[in-house]
Amino acid sequence: MHDITRRDWLAGTLAAAFGAAAPARGAQAPTAPVAVARCSSYGAEVTPTLNKMFDQLGGLARIVKNKTVTIKINLTGTPTQRLGALPQEITYWTHPAVIGSTIHLMGLAGAKRIRLVESPWATIEPIQEFMLAANWEPRHFMNAAANVEFENTNYLGSGKKYSRFMVPGGGHIFPGFDLNHVYEETDVMVSIAKMKEHATAGVTLSMKNCFGCTPCTIYGEGAGIDEPGLVPRSGRGPFHAGNRAPSKSALQEKDPKSPREGGYRVPRVVADLVAARPIHLAIVEAIETIDHGEGSWIAGAKHIKPGVIVAGTNPVTTDAVCMAIMGFDPMADRGTAPFEKCDSTLRLAEENGVGTRDLKRIEVAGARIEDVKYRFRA
Repeated sequence: MHDITRRDWLAGTLAAAFGAAAPARGAQAPTAPVAVARCSSYGAEVTPTLNKMFDQLGGLARIVKNKTVTIKINLTGTPTQRLGALPQEITYWTHPAVIGSTIHLMGLAGAKRIRLVESPWATIEPIQEFMLAANWEPRHFMNAAANVEFENTNYLGSGKKYSRFMVPGGGHIFPGFDLNHVYEETDVMVSIAKMKEHATAGVTLSMKNCFGCTPCTIYGEGAGIDEPGLVPRSGRGPFHAGNRAPSKSALQEKDPKSPREGGYRVPRVVADLVAARPIHLAIVEAIETIDHGEGSWIAGAKHIKPGVIVAGTNPVTTDAVCMAIMGFDPMADRGTAPFEKCDSTLRLAEENGVGTRDLKRIEVAGARIEDVKYRFRA
């Protein structure tokens, strides 16, 4: 037992609890139920809607009771970027009402500690400061449950060293990733995402949200050469374009001659990340969101109101249902919408053994897909 690390123990116990273990390539990927619900506003109906959805998934207590929970949210871009005059949370950020309600319900379900994490736009300032700059009030999250913490995962944060996560099967581009310590020092990993299209990856849902788990101190264009460091406001060049290597302290690319194309690289990085650091609860909200892209910087993006929330205990099955609600075929791949210029993250994650994208194998609880469908390419 002394030779078993915390990460090894977590991988074994969580795989047994949530079906997270990856089967051999070519084996049938695991499935899990997905809950779907209408939700027309960010008001009082959010909490009871989520509570019912969690019950449809078998209850929140079985997932979080007496556990440390890490919640990855999406705060892409900067606090000053907006789509017109609209606030980020009703366009392309995860809405604080959904985050706060989830924290509140997890507290009631007995979560021991809840960490709210993000790696906001290549900065190492506390994410509370990032939120305040966008007129959010971090205290609302702290008041939603006991023992709520924050961590900017762009760098070491409150830890002393990065944690290394190896990709089962060896990975497509990188064999493993160095991440902030919170991703190891947790019992349950949660991704709360906004339902959106994405200019590089086709869609950004619960899996693509985890692209932001990676620290820009290592994987940013302005990262240190030998050791982690940071030039603020620099993107993740090693992942998008392969225009430089990660810091030498991290594992390097398996094949330096692999394609230097974002549509090839980003979906593979995401599929490998969610295989290396499994998601145990995926929540994707589209009460309000945008279409045609992931942020205000995408030409043609506009504000829409699908009025739906999706949740599941497997990120691939959850994202597959989301794609169907968006009017896309989750079995689609490069050359077919929304993957006209990229490979499908869902297909790659399925090949990694993370989960199935086949709707015929996915049990949908709550609202029917056809009843909540909102075509993002109307």
